[in-house]
Amino acid sequence: MNGGEIISNILQQQGIRFLFTLCGGHVSPIFVSAERLGIRVIDTRHEATAVFAADAVSRLTGVPGVAVVTAGPGLTNTVTAVKNALLAQSPLILLGGAAATMLRGRGALQDINQLELMRPNVKWATSIKRVCDIPSIISKAFRVAQDGVPGPVFVECPIDLLYDESLVKEWYGIKSKEVPPRNIQERFLQWYLNRHAEKLFAGANQIDISSKPIISTYPHHSQSHIEQAEKLIQKAKRPIMLIGSGAMMLPQKADILAESVQKLGIPVYLSGMARGLLGKVNRLQMRHNRKQAIRQSDLVILAGVPNDFR
Repeated sequence: MNGGEIISNILQQQGIRFLFTLCGGHVSPIFVSAERLGIRVIDTRHEATAVFAADAVSRLTGVPGVAVVTAGPGLTNTVTAVKNALLAQSPLILLGGAAATMLRGRGALQDINQLELMRPNVKWATSIKRVCDIPSIISKAFRVAQDGVPGPVFVECPIDLLYDESLVKEWYGIKSKEVPPRNIQERFLQWYLNRHAEKLFAGANQIDISSKPIISTYPHHSQSHIEQAEKLIQKAKRPIMLIGSGAMMLPQKADILAESVQKLGIPVYLSGMARGLLGKVNRLQMRHNRKQAIRQSDLVILAGVPNDFR
């Protein structure tokens, strides 16, 4: 099983049904295996579109969307969409191809320092160093993307970790042990190449690809906090609610949230992904003069809304 097959199997076990991409040779093994497993590979016209689509899946399903792009310019094209997901607190996984580990920093095709590019724009950026590390890294990516404040995660996938070991050794020019080296230089070169390949594929045959779905861990308020909020609401004469995207991280719970708002009977302003929560027309939904309403209110309830200039 090559690295691309391992990644696709773990994605399937995490409940991933779609991969969004603008395909490239660096990451082709992921697509081939994904299609065999029934994961739909959707090819877009631009890498940013692939990430925007993965972001949309995250918001609509509650399961992190996954985008896969090729190395270098394929990755740089995603920056706007990735930064948007970070600011929107939307969990997604971005898998990016990379030059072969042996050729990093040596002028290989589309080789750039991708980790330094992505670190300011994601919650976590990492590079796979060995095939046997793939299951733990992909599982951690799903966990980091969803834990605490959700956001995007970037995993760099070097090309020589995605293909079969025999093919990679052929690329490297590793000769059979039955072919004697012609001189001391060739002997040393073959030793070095073999040693590098052994590091990449060490333990690859003993990999456990079973992976339990990573469940989102959202904060739960204590009973005392709930009782305190209840008292504040009961005392308030002019309360209002502001509901934003953060309250919609579990879209399957939207009906419960809407029902709670109706029962409270508090005027509410909706923003971001919360728009439409109460339908097209609702007596509780306010659309204008929000600043004035906040100034005159004696209790403002923030639900999934960042405490910023908005």
